[in-house]
Amino acid sequence: MAILFFCPRWGSENLSWEVFINKVKEEGYDGIEYGIGFNMPEQALDMIWNQADKAGLKIIAQHYDTNDADFSRHYDHYCQWLEKLAGYPVVKINSQTGKDYFSFDQNKQLIDVANAQAQSVVHETHRNKFSFAAHTTKMYLENIPALRITLDASHWVCVAESYLEDQSAAMQLTMERTDHIHARVGYPEGPQVPDPRIAQWEYALDKHLSWWDRIVTRIRGEEKIVTITTEFGPYPYMVPEPSTGKPIVDQWEVNVYMMHLLRDRYLV
Repeated sequence: MAILFFCPRWGSENLSWEVFINKVKEEGYDGIEYGIGFNMPEQALDMIWNQADKAGLKIIAQHYDTNDADFSRHYDHYCQWLEKLAGYPVVKINSQTGKDYFSFDQNKQLIDVANAQAQSVVHETHRNKFSFAAHTTKMYLENIPALRITLDASHWVCVAESYLEDQSAAMQLTMERTDHIHARVGYPEGPQVPDPRIAQWEYALDKHLSWWDRIVTRIRGEEKIVTITTEFGPYPYMVPEPSTGKPIVDQWEVNVYMMHLLRDRYLV
């Protein structure tokens, strides 16, 4: 079955959409993943979709900026965001859903309304959201059969300060319910290793690869399309040089490296 690789817009906002889309296409990505703000006008969305369509690129829409601490307003804003995206042909909607301090019932309301309104919605494992840790997400997965996951295990490794060796049941259940992968590599003291290409971080990379391998095998067995976003990010995820403040590596190059690493690993 096919594997589609997506490039994050995050970190390339300094590029015009035309330049960015051409660069994505030239590198061999199949599409882009784009964090769409609550206040983004429809005209801007139309332009992005038109340019991506002309280039033959697909789009995963990312929700990230519903942050109101008042649950009623948070719920209303989330519904409005979902309604705004309803008419756009997305591969998936990747949602950073809820808050870690909302109750189970409150977060469940958000998950339920997303699953009811959105096409192919997946909920990202992410700090500060309902899915901030493996052990709490396990409870949601056990109680919400329709819940599907974007696995970004880098957040969980950071939260747990471990490679989750003692949370195998939570990881197994999560991998069974994962429909999208964020291919960033975390380590116990941070959500992004400085450079996955060097030997110092080989162990961290191998741990994440072992999880991704199992997910890809499962999705292929279900005869579905695998989607992966290479999501190494800019500062503050990327460590800067202390004396200059400049990134220690090129974000774009790292993500392209990850894309080719995974393409070679899975497209055999």
